[in-house]
Amino acid sequence: MEGHEEERLCGKWRVACGLYSYNLRDVFTWRLLKTIVMGQVLSLLICGTAVSCQYLANAGVETPMLQSFLNYALLLLVYTTILCTRKGDRNILQILKTKWWKYLVMGMADVEANYAVVKAYQFTTLTSIQLLDCFVIPVLMVLSWFFLKTRYKLVHFLAVMLCLLGVGAMVGADILAGRDQGSTSDVVLGDGLVLLSAILYAVSNVCQEYTVKNLSRVDFLGMMGLFGTVISGIQLAVLETRAVAAIKWDFHISMLFAVYVLCMFALYSFMPVVVKMTSATAVNLSLLTADLFSLFCGIFLFKYMFSTLYIISFVVITLGFVMFNAVPTYSALPDSGEDDPAEASGERTAESSSDHLLTADRETAVVSL
Repeated sequence: MEGHEEERLCGKWRVACGLYSYNLRDVFTWRLLKTIVMGQVLSLLICGTAVSCQYLANAGVETPMLQSFLNYALLLLVYTTILCTRKGDRNILQILKTKWWKYLVMGMADVEANYAVVKAYQFTTLTSIQLLDCFVIPVLMVLSWFFLKTRYKLVHFLAVMLCLLGVGAMVGADILAGRDQGSTSDVVLGDGLVLLSAILYAVSNVCQEYTVKNLSRVDFLGMMGLFGTVISGIQLAVLETRAVAAIKWDFHISMLFAVYVLCMFALYSFMPVVVKMTSATAVNLSLLTADLFSLFCGIFLFKYMFSTLYIISFVVITLGFVMFNAVPTYSALPDSGEDDPAEASGERTAESSSDHLLTADRETAVVSL
């Protein structure tokens, strides 16, 4: 009995850490492969926005708020219109009556996060932005822990650390290649703007995960289009009127704006699908490869110097993403009739999983004998 109890406790510890052994067929499933592919599609869309922004900057066009406004306006035309055609409790008027302030906070967080990170390029370096922007992942995990009741295992924290190591390799390659570009006029302000944008992105992403998993993707995108258009429209009128008036419109500039807006629209439309399949944290881990795709494009389009560290970085980040998604997280939502619902739920999850694994191990041993 002592041996059985010890084995059972050991099994529970392995489950709590997420370090128990898996059959490779159980880990590398079609669902995981689909998640990896969809995550990289999101990264490619971000790469498309980055390349179009670089071409616009080269043409002397720096209007980030106008670009954001056009994206939100397109979301408004498509998804907010769908909400307006609904009837009953899911109509846009009913949603605004009960939840308008929640969606206002979500829209404001998203708009200001986009603006803050673009503004940071005027004050700090590319290296600082790439490193500090990763702050969104730990903030996301903390917010998910408290507001979505998501519980992580040791393997998830190891996976995040592995992904961040991959980002470190990418930044190291940038420094070696002499790509530590950007202003240093006010590094403290610039770094502060990056950290602020990371926190705001985390707030927006947690709101997104809650909405798409409990309501619908259309609810999220419709409200984001409505409030994002209003907020970015006001900021556009205040901050960029002269910059917009100075744009020399031609076919080339118009196509760059179109590419940017379509990539952003596709990113916003497609991202909730991946978030619903996985989580906001997992999606942001997959988006760490977006900078690498942009660098690969830069090698051919802008004559950047190639480094083997870019390949190593991509492999490390992808491996961390696979590790994170191979072991599922679990929810600690309260159940009725428990003294400590969150703890009881976690204990039941760990105990039932470990008992199942130990039973399977014993059955395998009996067959082999």
